[in-house]
Amino acid sequence: MQNSFVELNGRERARALLDEGTFRELLGPLDQIQSPHLEPQGIVPQSDDGIILTLGEIRKQKVLIISMEGAFQGGGIGEVSGAKISGALELVLKENERGNKLYPIMIFDTGGVRLQEANYGLLSISEIATQIVGLRKYVPVIGLVPGRVGAFGGMSITAELFTTLIATKKARLGLNGPEVIEQEAGVMEFDSSDKALIWNTIGVNQRFQTGLIDEVVEDTTDAVIEAIDTALKAPAKPAKTEQIDFYLTLLSNLDPTEPWTPERYREFYKQIQPVQQPVPLAKEGAADISDSRGYRWFSRLTGITHPVSDVPSVLAADVEKNGQLCRYVAIVPDASNRFPRVRNGEVGMLEGWTVAQVIKDAIRQDEKKETKRPIIAIIDVPSQAYGYKEEMVGISLALAASADAYATARLEGHPVIGVIVGNAISGGFLAHGLQSNRLIALDDSKVNIQAMSKASAARITKRTIAELDEATKKVPAMAYDVRSYSTLGALYSLLSGIQADDPQNSDVAIVERTISEAIESTKGAPRDLSFRLQTKEALAGGRTATNNVRQALSEQW
Repeated sequence: MQNSFVELNGRERARALLDEGTFRELLGPLDQIQSPHLEPQGIVPQSDDGIILTLGEIRKQKVLIISMEGAFQGGGIGEVSGAKISGALELVLKENERGNKLYPIMIFDTGGVRLQEANYGLLSISEIATQIVGLRKYVPVIGLVPGRVGAFGGMSITAELFTTLIATKKARLGLNGPEVIEQEAGVMEFDSSDKALIWNTIGVNQRFQTGLIDEVVEDTTDAVIEAIDTALKAPAKPAKTEQIDFYLTLLSNLDPTEPWTPERYREFYKQIQPVQQPVPLAKEGAADISDSRGYRWFSRLTGITHPVSDVPSVLAADVEKNGQLCRYVAIVPDASNRFPRVRNGEVGMLEGWTVAQVIKDAIRQDEKKETKRPIIAIIDVPSQAYGYKEEMVGISLALAASADAYATARLEGHPVIGVIVGNAISGGFLAHGLQSNRLIALDDSKVNIQAMSKASAARITKRTIAELDEATKKVPAMAYDVRSYSTLGALYSLLSGIQADDPQNSDVAIVERTISEAIESTKGAPRDLSFRLQTKEALAGGRTATNNVRQALSEQW
């Protein structure tokens, strides 16, 4: 197609948007900053790691363009590529804090986390998200999904945080790719060979009509520039992640047992009138409603016997500890959940929006208080939900709402402490835990932290599970065990000798003391996620590439 924006590569897209003569690339190919984690796996790295950063102007407005090259590793986010994005956004944020107007624009062409660098990808995406949430207070943050790959995985969560999301008619947006849903939930849930179904469910037309994408433009550079210019000049508007009552009302009226088509959902969506929803806080019940580590630790740390909630899969409670009120939050299995794909503790639509609700409730209550209550996230999430209905409605936005709420709380002064007592996998971890100021984990063989189940990771990377296990010996970020994770530098503390399945009083006391120390460590400290880049493990090699990228960016800025 003549003048097609989609057909351009990542660098050409960035250059095409900028006013003539204003293109300046940061950390370009000649700087030779590439991923150190690919070559040991037999993968040829790329000298810009698939991310193009350019400063310039669009119609005389100063912008930073972040463009993803989908032709390299499917646009996947690893350590270096993630550091380029988050580091650049941090510099844009600092410019705006100084009063120097600079607009960030991100061109999405990504499958999400680069599975060959799994946990680095998750860390990077959470760091990118916090920069976006911070930037929205100063300037519109514009996202563009042209086509080819689209915006998937953890980066679909990121996309939903943007002020305005623009797409061409060739774009797709979804948290879980059809192949992954088929792998995890079966072909009857989502047939990845049914291309018409895929496009009707996660294609741009459906996403636009159901509020996940803000504007659809023709596939020409001129049309894209015009849409960006309009978005930059538009009046301020609330983020899509603020629609908590709307989506909780929608979900309460949606019957998952009925057959749903994209067409039926479009009509259903248009009829929803939001009703203010009560905040569900846990109370004492007659018997345990769940049998999971997250449930047991929530009960022990809050002192609530047999906790129950009006939303059984989300437990939240305010508890006074050492004279300070803390809000505890956990996502737990609910065998009777209306949405079958979350009955084992996965984070689904209802869970994402409800967690956002209980966090935003704490923010509102403490808005005028000098001291904000700490928020304690008890983490035991096997993944996000893999389901057709979840993708149709937009689970990416639900998980973005939760991540947004945690990030907002932290940036406004609430200490956010994550306690990993079980699994912390994929989008579930991005939504519930990875926005924590400090992460505490139990040193236990059943604590697993990763970007995807082994079966799905093997299918996507075209490896056997044995080959995946072998690769983890060379790249700890690919491993699932918590000790490998601790070498990346993201943990405040790794607690050994704790009876994780059946915590005794002494175990609870150790965890409570560590939480209190973690809260204390946030006082007077930066409210961003920089702590995880400065731990001894991070400096000893866990985040060496990240810190090198950030240093090089600052020097070129």
